Amino acid sequence: MGMFDRVRNSYDLGPAYLNKELQTKDLECCMAEYWIDPSGRLFQLDYFGTHDFIDVPEEKRTAPWNFFESVPNGNHGKIKPVYIFKVVEVYPSRWDDHYEKWPSCYLFFRDGVIHEYRHC
Repeated sequence: MGMFDRVRNSYDLGPAYLNKELQTKDLECCMAEYWIDPSGRLFQLDYFGTHDFIDVPEEKRTAPWNFFESVPNGNHGKIKPVYIFKVVEVYPSRWDDHYEKWPSCYLFFRDGVIHEYRHC
């Protein structure tokens, strides 16, 4: 299991990948979020500063670890291009066909743009 990054895909990589949420362990591997646009360019989504954390009063806690609550503060996130030159393996977050092997795809990025991909 472990940590992974989420990739929302709008690039046509085939029916198992188009407009789906993908996962990878080949980028930052720290629960970051990315988006591949329809032209194959990779962007990182940054939600830093979009929520505030407030204390939950003891009488309203639903669990022993529920000390804080995340509340939107009205700020918008940022989207920034990622200029990488590497091979990234992605696979669907959900795969409902239990009798088929879980698909994966290698994406070859050059300057943050997909130049080639291979299914494995």
